[in-house]
Amino acid sequence: MKRDRITEIAELIDKRGKLSLKQLSSYFPKVSLMTLRRDLFDLEEQGKVIRIRGGAMSVRDVQKTSGEPYVKKTTIHTDEKIEIAQKAAGLIDEGASLFLDAGSTALYLAKEMPDIPCNVFTNGVAVATQLCTKKNVVVNLLGGQLIKDNLSTASSFPSEQFADTNFEIAIIAAAAFTPESGFSCASQLEAELFKSVCKKAKFTYMMLDSSKIGKIKPYTFAHTEDINVIITDDAFPEELKEHFKALNIVVL
Repeated sequence: MKRDRITEIAELIDKRGKLSLKQLSSYFPKVSLMTLRRDLFDLEEQGKVIRIRGGAMSVRDVQKTSGEPYVKKTTIHTDEKIEIAQKAAGLIDEGASLFLDAGSTALYLAKEMPDIPCNVFTNGVAVATQLCTKKNVVVNLLGGQLIKDNLSTASSFPSEQFADTNFEIAIIAAAAFTPESGFSCASQLEAELFKSVCKKAKFTYMMLDSSKIGKIKPYTFAHTEDINVIITDDAFPEELKEHFKALNIVVL
């Protein structure tokens, strides 16, 4: 019975692309929301859906605009990424102009963002595609070389892309962080892009889930003195919170 229900839920989400718990409940009126939530956990563990706030979306739907490595990233540390995305979404005001990176946490943020008039610059193809579902958000996709693993774009001359553009806020997810090496990522082109973005923005908000702490990637793009806000999850170490606060960096 349970196996049949889970199979049916997976098929429904594949067909619709995304379903909320409330919508699922209308299909299974005799099943409690708690049970349906557990079913979504099971499906996520099987790699068939990606949980989002209040429901789930189809892995196949994400695969249409990205590749297997990107899909895999979206299913790792999901709770932390959703928590961070919800906090970041609350910082975006009507009329804002901002940069958003291409990572899996940014994709969750694109889902959580309110549909309000604002301008978003991004180097993420999947992020831009998600933002296009919001009628009031103006989406600006940066050009350059396509990085296929996460469907992002990066240029050898990133500063030229921002010569005549303006955005107040940069929201970037770091792939790794140590106090000594700073915030780092795996791509040199992406690191150069992020450096230009941080220089251009008035405020830099760094999204950093606790699993990235103590790790180092090949290319550093920012240090603690370059950022204004850290957006993280509940497992973030208290000593690091105090480290950032001592530098007048807001920790959320």
